[in-house]
Amino acid sequence: MFKKAYFVSDIHIRDSSESNSEKLLLFLHELQNDKDCTHLFLVGDIFDLWIYNHSYFLKKYARLIDGIRGLVRKGIEVHYFEGNHDLYLRKFWQQDVGVQVHEGPYYFSLGKWVVRVEHGDFMNPEDKGYLFLRKLLRSLPVKTLAKNLPGQVVKSIGEKSSRASRHYTSNQKKMSEDSIKSFMRTYAEEVFQEKAFDLFIAGHTHVFDEYSFSAEGKEAQAVNLGSWFDVQKCFVIEQNTFGFKDI
Repeated sequence: MFKKAYFVSDIHIRDSSESNSEKLLLFLHELQNDKDCTHLFLVGDIFDLWIYNHSYFLKKYARLIDGIRGLVRKGIEVHYFEGNHDLYLRKFWQQDVGVQVHEGPYYFSLGKWVVRVEHGDFMNPEDKGYLFLRKLLRSLPVKTLAKNLPGQVVKSIGEKSSRASRHYTSNQKKMSEDSIKSFMRTYAEEVFQEKAFDLFIAGHTHVFDEYSFSAEGKEAQAVNLGSWFDVQKCFVIEQNTFGFKDI
């Protein structure tokens, strides 16, 4: 039963000792103590690199894994959306931890709200270099390699892919904030035509945004979760309200 849902994305944790890793651990602990928390949405790029279920990642991020596992054991529904830095999550996160993994957009009924959630890396159709890289990284040959190569080799390849992803998205990040918000908002309006929602929630661009629009006589809201590089925030949906909250 839904009471309160939390959303975070683009934390890009590289090491378990860095400050945002500690902040995420504290955040997970606070959710365990929040009697109204029923849902947590991890909307992609939580880690700067995570590929498949190799022991390298399991050991490196063991404390964070335990924190998320604790939420699942408590009965909190956790959803993890694959980003462009965390791939092939289903084997470990869904089958072993009990987190529900999503490879693309998904709709949820949270109380009176219909919510569309996705990482957001489809929002800019002009980012053709990244879209090609995204398709390549999710191809069957690459997936097979990711599954069968030794963890250290996957780590090395993954770091190169991560740098390539940054290279292809760097042009987007050189865009003005207004330009980024423009294509995000246009995308939200377009996907609303496919299937109506009350809230659209995404990440990827690292730009915080809240945008209200009307379509077909219905009010809707588009939200971008930004990143944790400069400001640590989460988005919270409750029975009758929603909005950003500092962490």
